[in-house]
Amino acid sequence: MSELRPGDITDDTVQAMNAAKRQGLHKDLRALAANIRADAEGRYDSAEPGWWAGVEWPLLWIENTATQLTEHRGAGGQGVSPE
Repeated sequence: MSELRPGDITDDTVQAMNAAKRQGLHKDLRALAANIRADAEGRYDSAEPGWWAGVEWPLLWIENTATQLTEHRGAGGQGVSPE
């Protein structure tokens, strides 16, 4: 096994690893939102009107967070929100 030497891990490599992590988390968050939506729709279809408001906000937050992870904002595409 070879040892790492100075310069083996470049800024491009670090950025690529970070992008891969963000994309993986993006995918996981989208899957979570889809599972929550499917479970809520199947479970609460016959419930009184208004149940959706309690589920919609968390779903929107999860989906928006996932989107921000893969948007290239700020220096180096860090996904820094201006808010």
